[in-house]
Amino acid sequence: MENANMLNKNGNSKFPFYLPQDFFLESKKGRKDDVLPEILFLTTFPPRQCGIATYSEDLIKAMEKQFVYSFDVKVCALETDKEQHTYEDSRVKYVLNTSNEKSYQNLVSKINSDDNIKVTLIQHEFGLFADNTQAFNQFLVDVKKPVAVVFHTVLPRPDQVFKAKVQHILDTVDGIIVMTDDAAEILTRDYRIEREKITVIPHGTHLVPYLDKDVLKKKYAIGERTVLSTFGLLSSGKSIETTLDALPTIAKTTPDVLFLIIGKTHPTVVLNEGEQYREMLKQKIVDLGIEKNVRFVNEYLPLDTLLEYLQLTDIYLFTSKDPNQAVSGTFSYALSCGCPVVSTPIPHAKEFLKDRAGLVFDFGNSQELAEAVNRLIFDVELRQEMISNGLHKITGTAWENSAVKHAKFLQKIAKDEMELHYRNPKVNLEHIKKMTTNFGMLQFSKINQPDINSGYTIDDNARAMIALIQHYKFRRDTSDLKYIGSYLNYIAYCERPDNLFMNYVDMNLNFTDQNTNENLEDSTGRAIWSLGYLISQSKIMPTDYVEKATEIFERVIQRAHKIHSPRAMAFMIKGLYYYNRSVKSDDTVAIIGLLANRLVELYKNSASSDWAWFEGYLTYANSVLPEALLCAYTVTANDVYKDIAKKSFDFLLEKTFCDDAIKVISNRSWLMKGGVCEEFGEQPIDIAYTVITLRKFHDIFKDRKYLVKMEMAFNWFLGNNHLQQIIYNPCTGGCFDGLEEHNVNLNQGAESTVSYLMARMMIDKYFGNENELYHRRKSRSYKDKLTVN
Repeated sequence: MENANMLNKNGNSKFPFYLPQDFFLESKKGRKDDVLPEILFLTTFPPRQCGIATYSEDLIKAMEKQFVYSFDVKVCALETDKEQHTYEDSRVKYVLNTSNEKSYQNLVSKINSDDNIKVTLIQHEFGLFADNTQAFNQFLVDVKKPVAVVFHTVLPRPDQVFKAKVQHILDTVDGIIVMTDDAAEILTRDYRIEREKITVIPHGTHLVPYLDKDVLKKKYAIGERTVLSTFGLLSSGKSIETTLDALPTIAKTTPDVLFLIIGKTHPTVVLNEGEQYREMLKQKIVDLGIEKNVRFVNEYLPLDTLLEYLQLTDIYLFTSKDPNQAVSGTFSYALSCGCPVVSTPIPHAKEFLKDRAGLVFDFGNSQELAEAVNRLIFDVELRQEMISNGLHKITGTAWENSAVKHAKFLQKIAKDEMELHYRNPKVNLEHIKKMTTNFGMLQFSKINQPDINSGYTIDDNARAMIALIQHYKFRRDTSDLKYIGSYLNYIAYCERPDNLFMNYVDMNLNFTDQNTNENLEDSTGRAIWSLGYLISQSKIMPTDYVEKATEIFERVIQRAHKIHSPRAMAFMIKGLYYYNRSVKSDDTVAIIGLLANRLVELYKNSASSDWAWFEGYLTYANSVLPEALLCAYTVTANDVYKDIAKKSFDFLLEKTFCDDAIKVISNRSWLMKGGVCEEFGEQPIDIAYTVITLRKFHDIFKDRKYLVKMEMAFNWFLGNNHLQQIIYNPCTGGCFDGLEEHNVNLNQGAESTVSYLMARMMIDKYFGNENELYHRRKSRSYKDKLTVN
């Protein structure tokens, strides 16, 4: 790919990652390097307490957290004559009094005269602009910048007057966001808007670490009681009385049940009605005799506290009086915290709770609500199934994913006036440590809970040892040494005189039958790779670790000539390459040559004019084959290795990269020579190996295309993939196990989690920790790395 083809029609980089624009050209015409394009949110905003204010704050924080040096988000806070606030947040640039026509006119003038505002995003709820609808409509006409609108409510079957009001918005704005497929269907069916103009981005949710429920119940003085909860700013529309009427029936079979009503009364309700609704609920509790079964948490809780309340909840209840309520943020947050949900059938609930992800009951029907709750309390298997199904549906709506989707949507609306550069999350080893016992790293995880029954493999422990050594090398965190020692001990435990290395060990530390049923050559190769890498870091590793690794390495490498599996040979070459950095030996060079020659022969026997590969198919861990030949070249200076390495790797890149993203070979069906590979079924380990190999190729060839693709590949973890969803979970430090057609695999096993860390360490080595790249983007030393041969 030529560098000219890496630019779009405006001269910007096509790639949505954080490599600076002067990677390709100096800077965009007319823009100063230190000024970023602005996105202006028209929204209610804290300290105002309302659902949309919270939504906007969460979304803005997520966008800023997910991207770096891409845009500035500014806020125009919405107020009325009756409700005004003092804003201390520096993001609040303007204030719009929606009761005042002149305030609209002033805002239009400011937006149109500010060259740096590239797009305006309006958070729309009909009540927010009700004081002066005509001024709002004229505002939409007068703004000369791209405008998009997020509809928080979409009403079906409108009368002609209402339809005309909405139609004006739909016809005037440049883009439309709704939060459910149902809302999109209503707009196309009842308002006759083209479906292509509508983008569905679900209400965002927070990723949580899934803390121990019993510990949290003790923290909040709940004991071992069965907890039902609901939360949100209180108003009569919440229909809390529906649950209160159901509680006597529920308490008959579950006397310890406790219903938590979390949240203060909505400020607007207090302004107009006082605490009339809350007092009515309190009296009803007394009348029903359920004082011991209800607790008010009359606070606007900090987010961390709220999420803990939801995680201790056994069943979450969502009740509403409004059948046209499109979405509920409270409903989304509960699902993301692992709550089984019982809900009234608003469109959001019907869409997310189908397929056994929750239960619905009719509006105001307390008997149905009681039956649903009792069913879930006593059917533990159903409850667990609903928790799992709900998590798999809702996790895709995490704020990190919402941020990616909003950013790409706004980039399109702004007509490429913004370049998106992903921000790396902080390195978090918590899940790796959680997955590691005194014996080694466990193989699998159920969501983010280690599965002791899955046992251990040398594959995972070898990769984990490399990743933790790299982390220690870059961060000098002495706590890493304990884990490195555990992984090394596991490798030593698996050494066998006759079989090189065993791979599988069960929870009782016994070798399993899998060791006799599967080819162990690849696992042996990975073990040798990890041992060689540890030895290469002898200057920073404890002496006893190096001695132990060297003893094992020098014993097993004598049997290398028995290995013929292509990937096993490749991993061995990598191990020998690293070993040779520390211990120079003609025997090492000879073994590298022996294995490399075998790879060359495989290539010559398989390659053709349209198939530059070592086998008649592309499967898993493909990039390790050309990387190994390149390692062999650096040791032997044999140009044949270098030539085949480059031809084969460039061929692989053609098969796995498109213009702006990587799509590795699917594990659903490998790519056969002359065939077509299925899409989807992408795994983190293949991304990691690609990142590592791209780094090696850039080291040798100094061709910037490898560095570009290295960043592009890593951003697959951060949301640059076909689902626009994160694969790395910054909340837990785990990495999801795979990217499928419609969802990610939420389990965070050893292979995927360690793969992310290995890739991340390569990124940090080249671009600096936490994207400090942008503080030195004009550095001559950095640009020197990008010199083209």
